[in-house]
Amino acid sequence: MTRRVTITDVARAADVSVATVSKVINGRYGVAQATSTRVQQVIDDLGYESSLVARSLRSHRTHVIGILVAEFEPFSTEILKGAAAAVSDAGYELLAYTGASSGPGWERRYLSRLSGTLIDGAVLVTPSVVDVDAQVPVVAVDPHTGPTGLPTVDSDNLTGARLATEHLIGLGHRRIAFLAGRPDLESSHLRETGYREAMAAAGLTVDPALIRVGDYRSEATRAPMSELLALDDRPTAVFAANDISAIAAMEVAQAAGLRVPEDLSVVGFDDVPEAAGAVPPLTTVRQPIQRLGAEAVTLLLALLDERPAANHVRLDTTLVRRGSTAPLG
Repeated sequence: MTRRVTITDVARAADVSVATVSKVINGRYGVAQATSTRVQQVIDDLGYESSLVARSLRSHRTHVIGILVAEFEPFSTEILKGAAAAVSDAGYELLAYTGASSGPGWERRYLSRLSGTLIDGAVLVTPSVVDVDAQVPVVAVDPHTGPTGLPTVDSDNLTGARLATEHLIGLGHRRIAFLAGRPDLESSHLRETGYREAMAAAGLTVDPALIRVGDYRSEATRAPMSELLALDDRPTAVFAANDISAIAAMEVAQAAGLRVPEDLSVVGFDDVPEAAGAVPPLTTVRQPIQRLGAEAVTLLLALLDERPAANHVRLDTTLVRRGSTAPLG
């Protein structure tokens, strides 16, 4: 039988005291960042299970669901709303964590700390990794591109991207740029594939100069958008992989003296609340974001109760036409 890793083993391997390991595990002050990072790596490498309480409580319920997000931004906030409603309806409580700032693999570390002590199961939203070895059931929303054995929930990104691109083509646009999302997420790759498929179906060649990366972030979108507008044969339309990038694209265009949609049509993806309030209101692909959160919780609760559950849930997407797109003038 394999001997269980102890806190002393971690301390010895990391060349620190047991007290230092305890501080790192419990998130207490007084440990240098470099030391904390080294200890966390040893914990991950050795597979140390930090809580003795976790082992004694495995047969009991805390009636708390954990949800881990990279950051609290419009998309994840809507996910949280849907998850919170589903959790409340089931008589559970929701515990939300964000930890991307603590570096790669943060999901593993948080799950190690939370599993069995505070939560019965977890939902990972746009996780950077999915090869987690948690002691509780885990469901991923909008997963990483790598292989996963986790149950997942997502939207029909491919069809949604086709709808967005076909909408612009139907308005007469041919020079259509694409602002891609996070390279490590499957959703970004599927949205680019949908864009390319729609262009090909219309007999249009994709100009590589019109493909840029916005990373699903406002600030990361601004420079690529400025580069697109500086092209000698600039695009007449832009499909951004999410609404935050689309809104940033409109702001860059307007700052450059272009009118949206008269001089440039823009389409986003998600339909976060900010989309309808943009100036002009953003044409976008609507994915039922709150329902994504609710479906993830529903799937997780089925796993907890050992009821039959799907391994993958995919929700439909639809095009919402607003004021940011117009026929090519």
